[in-house]
This record gives sequence, C-alpha cells and structure tokens, in this order.
Amino acid sequence: MLRLLIDTSVWLDIAKRRDGQQIIVPLRVLFFQKKLEILAPSLILDEFERNRPRVEESVSTSIRDRFKAIRQDLQEYGDTQASEWIEEMAHLIPHVSARSLQNFSEISTLLQSATRVDPDQSHYEAVVRRGLDKKAPLHQNKNSVADALLVELYATTVRTAEDRADQCVFATSNYQDFSVLNGDRRKPHPDLAPLFPDHSHYAYEVSGLVAILTELIGDEYTEIAEEVDFLAEDTRSLLDILEAQEECFDRVWYTRSIAHIARNPSQEDLGRKARERLEEKYGAENLLPESDWEFGYWNGKLAALRWVLGSEWDFLDT
Repeated sequence: MLRLLIDTSVWLDIAKRRDGQQIIVPLRVLFFQKKLEILAPSLILDEFERNRPRVEESVSTSIRDRFKAIRQDLQEYGDTQASEWIEEMAHLIPHVSARSLQNFSEISTLLQSATRVDPDQSHYEAVVRRGLDKKAPLHQNKNSVADALLVELYATTVRTAEDRADQCVFATSNYQDFSVLNGDRRKPHPDLAPLFPDHSHYAYEVSGLVAILTELIGDEYTEIAEEVDFLAEDTRSLLDILEAQEECFDRVWYTRSIAHIARNPSQEDLGRKARERLEEKYGAENLLPESDWEFGYWNGKLAALRWVLGSEWDFLDT
C-alpha cells in the first residue's frame, strides 16, 4: 500500500495548475481502487478550505489579466482578424476560468473521502519536545506548530508501516520549514532525515510528487494521466456554437413550415424561397426528421444552444 501525506501547499499548487486533472484523476482512481491511501488530517482540510477562496480568486484574476493584456496589444496593433479573435476569446474566458476552478472542487471532495488522521496527546507532546530542542520545522522564529504536527503524524505513519511493501510519501512545497537549509530543496532538513528510510520518500513540490508516483506506481499511474490528457475536450468556440444553432433553427423551421403547408395547402407559396434556400444548403432529403422523437431532439438541441447564448429555455421563435 502506498500512503500519501500531501501538505496543503502542494494541494493548492495542484489546484492552480492547468494540467491539474492529470494529477487529481489518477490519485482519485487509484485511491478508490484501494491501491493507495491518502491521509487527510483535519488541519489540512481546514487550511485548504480557508485558503481556497483566496487562491481561486487569484487564478480567476490571473486569467482575466492575461486576456486583458493580450486584448490591449491586439487592439493597438492587430487587424480585423485580431478583432474576431478577441470576440472569440471573450466568449471562452468564463469557460476557461470555470474549468480552472474545477480542480479546487475535486480536491476538496477527494480530501473529504480520504483517511482522516488527527493528532492525539502523544503527538502534541512530541511537538513540545521538538520545539524545546529547536528541531525542524520548529527551528526558526515563527509559529510552525501545525507543520510540526504534520511531521509527527507522518512519523507515526512511517513507524506503523506493516512491511517494506508499504511505501510512505510526504509531499510539501514549504522548503523553509521542511527542506535542507541553503541547499537542495528536494532533500529533507537533517532533523527530518530519520523519517525517510528506504520505504519513506520526501517529495518537494508537485513535480517531486509526480516523479515519486511515477516511480512507485509505474505504468498504471502514467496511463491514467495520459488518458486524462487524451480525453480532455476543448471548449467549443463561439463560431461553432452559432453555426450549430443556425443548423438546428433551420431544421426546426423547415419542418414546421412543411407541416403548416400540409395543413394549409393554399399557403404553399408562404416561405417558398426560404425553404428552397435550405434545400439547396442541406439537401431536401436531409432536412425532415424521420420521427417525432428526432424532431423533439432537434428542438432540444436548439433550446440548449440558445440557453448557452443567453436565451431562456422556452424561447423557440421558429
């Protein structure tokens, strides 16, 4: 069993990444397959939720600021094609922002499902001893009690590992408290080195965590990550949505027009030119639905597309 204790700093870094799904999904799949265990102390859950609004806002602001900077340059130096691109990007920005914030929600859900581990009296006593001895992460003049509790919880995890088949990983991006001073941040502080024998691993930042997961889990981890990348779908462009809406509208209108003529043969000339235009565009044999179900299907698609573009669900003025 692979046991992971991932510090809040790393969870937040994963949430901010555009490729965060390639890390979150494999962790979730392997966790629910019971091929790894994610340890979630209450202090990590609380810290993640406490920092989440601030970091979410920073992600959204970053996306908006990048777009504004690009738009300003294109407006000053671009041509007509650049203006069209700006309009397209303005449509995509809310979708990009929403997809970026999806990581936060999924990490929160994963942490809620993870194995809860919380400190007991022995852990608090160990933190006091660590503070008196000025051992990392209490070796600096700042309040790092929460970090020290994480260390003691991880120490218990390492000690209780049943055998060498049980691998433990501690992941953090907080180099000031956990990494070697003025050296390779990928290595733990000397005070913490005893916590990392052969079956225990120190992971610095997201890249270090991914490297260790790849090493310990192997192809199964990388294959899931690659599937996430392969299956990821880009947001439809505004032009794609408008074209799809036009086709659905044309098909619904044409069907209703033919039905109206069937009920009122004397009004056959009504809308003739419009029908001929659509028959030339799509082919007369392709316009009429084969069943009431298909006609309802086209109406449903039209309603959904119009809703995306700002109309109400019931607005079908065909």
